[in-house]
Amino acid sequence: MGNTEFDIVGKPLDINMIQKILPHRYPFLLVDRIIESTDKKIVGLKNVTINEPFFQGHFPEHPIMPGVLILEAMAQVGGIGALSLPENRGKMAYFLSIKEAKFRKPVVPGDQLIIEVEIMKKKLSVLQVRATAKVAGEVVTEAEMMFAFVTP
Repeated sequence: MGNTEFDIVGKPLDINMIQKILPHRYPFLLVDRIIESTDKKIVGLKNVTINEPFFQGHFPEHPIMPGVLILEAMAQVGGIGALSLPENRGKMAYFLSIKEAKFRKPVVPGDQLIIEVEIMKKKLSVLQVRATAKVAGEVVTEAEMMFAFVTP
């Protein structure tokens, strides 16, 4: 296995398997399922429901998923792939940068986010990815992200 390959290739993951990889828990676990993975790409799913705690304040009369939480969901999908690499097991992923983030459409209750994360570059303990979130096949958010992996 090369240094830039996800270690969960071809394995769909349910929420129980995701929780074995990611340290996040309710209300901050923002990935429901991994539906596809290859050696350079991982695809996750987030069902957006009105029961999300952030909708109480964002916004009560016009609920919209906050853009920063869409970015976080994208990062968590990438983190699942990256933290499954043998050299990153047991580590934490910290954001280093978010570049060229674009928010194209609002995400509302009832939407299903399909999040695709592709490896762009890996060097030592730093990973750069390109992430895209779609609803019904339309891009709603996209960004480039960099993470550092550290032992807690």
